Amino acid sequence: MSATAAARQPFAPNWAARAGFLALALYAFFAMGQLDITWARFATGLGEGGRFLARMWPPNFTRWELLVEGLIESIQIAILSSALGIVLSLPLGLMAARNLSPAVVNIPTRAFIALCRSLHYVIVAILFVKAIGFGALAGVAALTIASMGFIAKLFAEAIEEISMKQVEAIRATGAGLGAVLLYGVLPQVASRFTGFCLYQLDSNLRNSTLVGIVGAGGIGGTLFAAFKRFDYDFVCAILIAIIALIFLAEVVSGRIRAAMR
Repeated sequence: MSATAAARQPFAPNWAARAGFLALALYAFFAMGQLDITWARFATGLGEGGRFLARMWPPNFTRWELLVEGLIESIQIAILSSALGIVLSLPLGLMAARNLSPAVVNIPTRAFIALCRSLHYVIVAILFVKAIGFGALAGVAALTIASMGFIAKLFAEAIEEISMKQVEAIRATGAGLGAVLLYGVLPQVASRFTGFCLYQLDSNLRNSTLVGIVGAGGIGGTLFAAFKRFDYDFVCAILIAIIALIFLAEVVSGRIRAAMR
């Protein structure tokens, strides 16, 4: 076979990709050794996990008042933080869009949005717990920061993809900035922005159950306290309630999205 025919061979082996996969596999084995990840430890963990699950069953719902109280607080934290994050994200997204705002405005705004997204919400919750004390206020503040970082970034990117023809047409009528945003920008991104908001509400419902573990209110605090008391049957009841809450939120948000189509 000539060199030209070999060069035209279909499905020729990609030696660079194979070398990359080999290097990745070798590094994975090296990292497992460094982290003391062994099959013996995994097998031991399976046995311990089985005994742990046996202690969790059957779930204990006798303290349902405490369970409902924690769930309601988590729902309130999620709704409040989502609402505040959405309201604050609207101006941030408009200011961060490069096609609407000058560089002197969008660059600092984008830096602030990146700052909101740079730390995990649990770390932010710990900071707020240290600053303002234990309770739901710290959870609302932490999830509001997280919501701002997520929604404002996606909102700005959605605005940058709009057609500027509608914006220029409204500007040509002599309309002010408010009218341009209301009639030229928001109609083009309204459906996507609604989807972002619904997704963030779903996310905050899950996250609100976690920030309570660090003292920021919600069902997470009840769950952590049950773990510390080795009250594993009540832990199982809390986990079932959290899963049911997330499933219910998925159903509701799915119906809202379907109604908006």
